[in-house]
Amino acid sequence: MNRTAIYARFSTDLQNERSIDDQLALCRAYAEREGLNVVATFDDRARSGGSVMGRDGLRHLMDKAREHEFDVLVVEALDRLSRDMEDLAGIHKRLSFLGIEIRAVHEGVVNTVLVGLRGLVGQLYREDIAHKVRWGQAGRVNKGLHAGGLTYGYSYVLGDPGKRLIAGEEADIVRRIFREYVDGQTPRDIAHNLNRDRIPPPRGRAWNASTINGNAQRGTGLLHNELYAGRLIWNRVRMINDPDTGKRVSRPNPKGEWRIVEVPDLAIVSSDLFDAAQARKKARNHPSKPSAPTTTYVGGALEVRCLWCGNVVKRRGQVQAHSHPLFRRDRKRNMR
Repeated sequence: MNRTAIYARFSTDLQNERSIDDQLALCRAYAEREGLNVVATFDDRARSGGSVMGRDGLRHLMDKAREHEFDVLVVEALDRLSRDMEDLAGIHKRLSFLGIEIRAVHEGVVNTVLVGLRGLVGQLYREDIAHKVRWGQAGRVNKGLHAGGLTYGYSYVLGDPGKRLIAGEEADIVRRIFREYVDGQTPRDIAHNLNRDRIPPPRGRAWNASTINGNAQRGTGLLHNELYAGRLIWNRVRMINDPDTGKRVSRPNPKGEWRIVEVPDLAIVSSDLFDAAQARKKARNHPSKPSAPTTTYVGGALEVRCLWCGNVVKRRGQVQAHSHPLFRRDRKRNMR
């Protein structure tokens, strides 16, 4: 029983495609020395070992394993299968249940102890790399350089990673959005007008209200982006992998962990205009509210008026038709 499959993987687009060929050649040489008959090969190119999600080669390998298409799996090293302790242990458990032996070129026949050790080392290595990347990004931000992608309104500087320049036409659109918002237009109206004028959006096919409005807690949306006022903010959110889906999701960081650097040369709108936009957003999100319903007696009959617009909503015990949206949202309080 020496039917053998080989699995190879490399992590990112920055690595050489020949990495797969080199791993396959090394595994084939090992199989030949051990008298193993290679019947199938599987690979994943530019796929992280931090999750099994999105790795079609590994999924296909497990499908063939359940069909008993091979008896031995050869890899260059166990971290090619996974750099996550849970995932590596799960792969080993399932293949062992199917009677399939795992062999690593540099370590020989794999057992539970080796899986535990290599899984721990692989995960620690992955987490250490992530910490080093973040520290490197923090250092760049402290110098006023960008550590992320390109923001609408700016352009790259060729040969100088992290440095940005204001892009004239897009910057004019940013100023227009802020002015129109402060003048009283809603994000939906602004997006409609930009689409009407055939202004290309930052991404996708059309502008929408969420592109402009965004989320205050996460700092998304054009109106929340303090870079437009000359303040570079980094580390608002952290990205983590969902263990069930393998997808990266964002989580807000406490404000004390943010890095804020003044970059006045990148300001597109004035501080006064930016602050005016934030003040209007705050007023729209938290409108002032009367502390109690307005009740009066007209002709000896109790009359209740809407907290928001002052129209009569109840007279002589009869509820009047009323459609104010904030009244409907807080109907119990209004009608008590």
